[in-house]
Amino acid sequence: MKKIFFLLLLTTLFISCTTTHTTTQQTSNTTQNTPKEKQISLEDIWAKGTFRTQRLGGFHAMNKGDYYVVVNNRGTNLDKYSYKTLEKVATIVSTRELNGINSLYNYTFSKAENKLIIGTETEQIYRHSSRGIYFVYDLTTKKLTKISDNKIQEPTFSPDENKVAFMYQNNLFYKDLKTNTTKQITFDGKKNKIINGVTDWVYEEEFAFVRAFEWNGNSDKIAYIRFDETNVPEFSMDIFGSDLYPKQQVFKYPKAGENNAEVSLHLYNVQTQSNQKINLGNLQQYYIPRMEWTNEANTLCVTTLNRHQNNLNLIFVDGNTLQNTLILNEKDDAYINITDNLTFLKDNSFIWTSEKDGYNHIYHYDKTGKLINQVTKGNWEVTNYYGYDAKTSRIYYQSTEDGSINRSISAVNIDGTHPQKLSSKIGTNSAAFSNSFNYYINTFSNAETPTIYTLNEAKTGKEIKVIKENSAVTSRLAAYNLGKKEFTTITTKDGTFNMWMIKPANFDTTKKYPLFMYQYSGPGSQEVENRWHYANDYWYYMLSQKGYIVACVDGRGTGYKGRDFKKITQKELGKYEIEDQIEAAKELGKRNYIDKNRIGIWGWSFGGYMSSLAITKGADTFKMAIAVAPVTSWRFYDTIYTERYMQTPQENASGYDDNSPINFAHLLKGKYLLIHGSGDDNVHVQNTMRMINALVEANKQFDLFIYPDRTHGIYSARNDRLHLYKKMTTFIEENL
Repeated sequence: MKKIFFLLLLTTLFISCTTTHTTTQQTSNTTQNTPKEKQISLEDIWAKGTFRTQRLGGFHAMNKGDYYVVVNNRGTNLDKYSYKTLEKVATIVSTRELNGINSLYNYTFSKAENKLIIGTETEQIYRHSSRGIYFVYDLTTKKLTKISDNKIQEPTFSPDENKVAFMYQNNLFYKDLKTNTTKQITFDGKKNKIINGVTDWVYEEEFAFVRAFEWNGNSDKIAYIRFDETNVPEFSMDIFGSDLYPKQQVFKYPKAGENNAEVSLHLYNVQTQSNQKINLGNLQQYYIPRMEWTNEANTLCVTTLNRHQNNLNLIFVDGNTLQNTLILNEKDDAYINITDNLTFLKDNSFIWTSEKDGYNHIYHYDKTGKLINQVTKGNWEVTNYYGYDAKTSRIYYQSTEDGSINRSISAVNIDGTHPQKLSSKIGTNSAAFSNSFNYYINTFSNAETPTIYTLNEAKTGKEIKVIKENSAVTSRLAAYNLGKKEFTTITTKDGTFNMWMIKPANFDTTKKYPLFMYQYSGPGSQEVENRWHYANDYWYYMLSQKGYIVACVDGRGTGYKGRDFKKITQKELGKYEIEDQIEAAKELGKRNYIDKNRIGIWGWSFGGYMSSLAITKGADTFKMAIAVAPVTSWRFYDTIYTERYMQTPQENASGYDDNSPINFAHLLKGKYLLIHGSGDDNVHVQNTMRMINALVEANKQFDLFIYPDRTHGIYSARNDRLHLYKKMTTFIEENL
C-alpha cells in the first residue's frame, strides 16, 4: 500500500498543488470569522487552482555535458538549457516536426541521447503501468519510426540505440531499428496466466516497478522476469459504466496468506536467438524485487527476498555461463525495505543503503561484496542518494541531519571523510545534479515559503541564481489572514512525537475550539514535514477559518526517526499507531483552548483504517470520524505489503484480528462516515462492505457514500475531489 498523496491526478511535473473553493454555511457551534477575512473555498482548492505554484516541467538532466531539458509551451517543445547560464541553447524537438504527435510529456532518451522514444494515446492500467502508441525519433536524421501499430508497454532502447524491446499481450518483443523488423522473444504470455517482462499487479503496487526486463551493456542480451499467475486467486469487481449491463473486471490479486505468482529469471541472447532460464538454486527465495546489469556488461545483479521479507540476497549472475555468486546477504528481525539505492561504480564496487546500524545510511562494498566502509553515520537518516562524482570521490545525498521533519543536501567523500552540508535553508531541500556534478538545481520550500528553484554550485552549495519562485502565491494568501502551521512535539505516556497544528488566525486563548485531527500513520510514512502546502493543507486552513483547530501527529511506526521507532509495529499493525492517536487526542484535550468533547479524526487508505479504529477503540475520545477507502481487515489486503509487516494470517491470526475495526464495530458511539470507490483495485470496496455488515449486526448507525467505478484515489472525473471534500466538510460542520 503506497501512501495516498492527494495530488495523484497530477501526472506531469509542471502542474502543482491546486486548491478549491466551496462556500459552506457556518454552523452555530464554530467561531464566526471577522467580516474582513477572505474565505478559502473548496472551489479555490479543487477547481480554480487559486493557490497553484509554478514548477519546472518535464525536467531531465542530460548525460552529455552540463545541460538539462524541459518540456515547454504546453507540451509542444522539448528545450535544452545550460546549467551554467540557465539559458535555452536549443529546441531538441517540437511537435511541429512530428506528424500526428501533439505532446512531448511522454518521452525517453536513449543512453547516448541521439534518439527519443515518444508516447501517444497512452492509457493507464494500474498505478504505475500504462500502454500506448510509441515512436522512435532520430535527432540526427529527423526520422520518425513507429515501434508498433499496437498499444505496447515499456518500450526501452538498447544501449547501442539500435533496438527497442517492449511488451505486448504479456509477451516480450524487440524491434531492430536498422532493419525495421520485429522479433518475438516469448510465446507463452496469456492474460491472468503468464506475464513476461512486466510485473504483475502486486509487484507493481508494492515493489513499485513495472518493467521487468533489462538490456545488458553490449546490447546483445535481455534479462527478464517471468510471472506465472496460474495459482494466484482472482479478484473481480463490477464496473457500472454507462451501458445497460455492468461489466466485470477480473484480475489476479493475492491477498495475505494466499499464493503469489511464481517468478523465474530468464536470459535471451539476441545473437543466438536462444532463451534460457537462470537457475538461482537456493539463492532464489520467494520474490525477485530488483535486477539490473552491472558495469561489467555480462554481469547481472539480481535481488531475491524471502516471503517474510527479512532475508535479502544480492546475487551476481554471469551472463555467459549463467553461474551465480552470492555477493551480499542482509537480514533484519522485522523487514528490509526495497529501494533503488544500488549504484555500481566503474570498478564494479557498489554503493548500498541499509538500516543495519539502526538508521538508514550509505555503505560502500567492493565487487565481491566485502564491506569497504560505512560512508555516513549518525542518529539521522539518508533519505535520498543522488550519485557519486568519480572526479572528486564525493557522494551526494539528502538526509534528515537538520531534524526528522526537514531535508538537507550534503556531500561526503566515499571514504566517509569531509562531510559537507550544501543546503543553507531549513525546510525541505531536494537536488537535481548535472551529469558532471558541477551544478545542481535545488528545490526548496518550508511551511512558510512556497517552492523556490535555484541553481547551485555543487562544490560549495553556493546559490548562483534563482530560477523560479512563487512569491505571487504568498501575496494571494495574504488576503486570507490565515493562521500558521506550527511545528512542535507532543508527549504522551508512550513517547514524544512530531506534531503540526493550525489554529484560527483570530485564535483566542480564552475560548474552547473543536479539534480535527488528520493522520496517515502507515509504516515508514511521514505527515509532519516542513514543506510547502499540498492541496489538503488549504482545506485545513479553510477549516481553521471556520473555527476549528486542525492537528496531525506522527506516532510510532512512522518514518525518519530510526529503525526501532518505525519497526516497533511489526506483527501488530494498528496497535501502537492507534494508541498514539488516542493518547495524543487525550493530551490535546487537556489544553484549555480545546474542547475535549469535540475531537474528530479522518484519514485515507491506511489513514482510513486508523480513523475507523479511532471511532471504535477510541470511542470515548473521538466524537466523529471520516474513513476514506479504509482497510478494515488486513486479511483483505495484498501479500507483499501486509506480510512484510504482519507475516501471514496463518502464522499471526491474532495480529490480524486484534486490530481489525470490523471486530470492534460494537464499540461505535460517535458519528462515522465511510467513503469508498467501487472500482478500487487496491483497497477493495469489500473492506467497506464488511465494515457495513459488522455495524449493521451491532445495530450501529453510520453514514456511507460510494463513488461508482472510482479507484483508490477518487479522482477520475472532473468534480470528484470537489464533491468529496464538500461532503466531508458538511459532515464535519454537522457533527463536530
